[in-house]
Amino acid sequence: MRLVMLAVPLALTVVNPLRAQNATALNDLKAKIWEAELAQRNFAEGLRHCSELNGANFYFQPQDRVLNLEDYHRSLDNLVLERAFNPETKHPWTKQDADARWAKVQKQAATDQANCARVANLPSLQKKLKELQQQSVPADAASK
Repeated sequence: MRLVMLAVPLALTVVNPLRAQNATALNDLKAKIWEAELAQRNFAEGLRHCSELNGANFYFQPQDRVLNLEDYHRSLDNLVLERAFNPETKHPWTKQDADARWAKVQKQAATDQANCARVANLPSLQKKLKELQQQSVPADAASK
C-alpha cells in the first residue's frame, strides 16, 4: 500500500511536465496556423504568384504583378539619373529616396516569400494540430 502511495505522486510529477510540454507545443502550433491563415487572408491576391516569389522578386499589388528586384533596382537608379519626379516627396528622385525604396522592396520580397511558405505549410500544420489534439484527449481522459 505504501508503495502505491509513493508511486502516485511520482507518476504525477512525470505526467505534469509532459502535459505542460504538450500544451506548449499545441499553443505554438496554433500560433503558426493563425499566422498562416492571416497571411492567406492578407496576401490573397499575391498567393497566385508564389511560384515566382522566391526572394528575387516581389509582388507589386497596385498592378497585380510580380517585379524582379534587380530590374526594379536599375529602374530606381535611372529615376535618380533622370531626376524624374517622385510623387511621394513631390521633388525629383534622390539617391536617398532610391535607397529607401530599394530597402523597402527587398524587405517586401522576403515577406512575400515567407507568406507563401506559411500558406503552403498550412495543411500540414492543421494535420499536425489534429494529431496532437487526438493524442492529448486520451491522455486527459486517462488521468481523470
